[in-house]
This record gives sequence, C-alpha cells and structure tokens, in this order.
Amino acid sequence: MAKFWNFVFFQLGWFACVLGAANKQVLWAVLATWVYIAFHIWRLDEPKESLRLLSRALLYGIVTDSLIMYLGYLDFRDDWPSPYLSPLWMWTLWVLVATTINGSLSWLRGRPILGAILGAICGPLSYEAGIRMGAGGWGPGGQMTGFILIGIVWGVAIPLFFYWDNSTVKQALVKNP
Repeated sequence: MAKFWNFVFFQLGWFACVLGAANKQVLWAVLATWVYIAFHIWRLDEPKESLRLLSRALLYGIVTDSLIMYLGYLDFRDDWPSPYLSPLWMWTLWVLVATTINGSLSWLRGRPILGAILGAICGPLSYEAGIRMGAGGWGPGGQMTGFILIGIVWGVAIPLFFYWDNSTVKQALVKNP
C-alpha cells in the first residue's frame, strides 16, 4: 500500500508544482511537496541513506536542467532563485522523483536497461506536459534538440538513482547474512 501512496503523492506534488509555476503561485505547492518529502524521510528506517540519495538527485537535477536551460533549449516560466539556474519548483520535482526509487518505482531495481528506456521516454513526456500546462517553454535552441537532451538526462537519471541508493541492498544483506 505504501507504493500506491508514494505514487499518489508524487502525482499530487508534480501537478501542484507545475500548475503553481504556470500560474506563478509556486510557494504553497513547493511547501506542500516538501512537507510530503519530509514525511517520506521521517518514516524510513534509514533516513540518512535516503537523504544521501535525495541530495544527489537534487544536485543532478539542478546541474542538468540548468545546463539545458543555459544552452537555450528549455525556458522556465519562473526563474527564482536565479535566472542562471533552474527554478526551485524543478528542484523540488527532482527530489520528489527520488522518493519513488524505493516506492512506486522500486520494481525497476535490478533492471537498469528498462529504467533507462522508461526514463528516456517518460522524462521528456513529463517536461512536454508541463510546458503544455504553461510552466515553461522550449527555448529558441529548438524543441527537438531539447527533447532529446532531456531524454538523455532522464535515461541516465533513473538507473543512476538506483545505483546511488544502497539502502535496500544493505537491508537485504543485514537480514540475510
């Protein structure tokens, strides 16, 4: 049942952040999503391990989205905290995705190729959905190139997040020495 609720709260957080960005009202959406992320961390057996994964995912997301934005292939409607970085609501979404690694996406563990394929397909589709909802736009560099770059970023991200997450592997070793 926890995987189901992880999926539901991921979807709620995604819609809240994207619609908040589209309407330039991201504060409450971001705060509510961070409350869920904090609850997610609090209820885990290994919160330090989860924080490590979430921190790495956050850094990965900031760097990759900011680079694609800087290259001119992606344009976010809200540029807070800096016009040179991806916006805070996108940072929140990267962390939110990382909460699914041991939740609703846990079925991808041990399947890096499938994770890469799904990431490469679903990542760009998620960005396109957000753009169509008004949270951003494709930059003057071109939609197709931006779409491909985001596909590469997400094709790497999902298997990488599983690689970075050691908590399930460590727990299994402790339970089955």
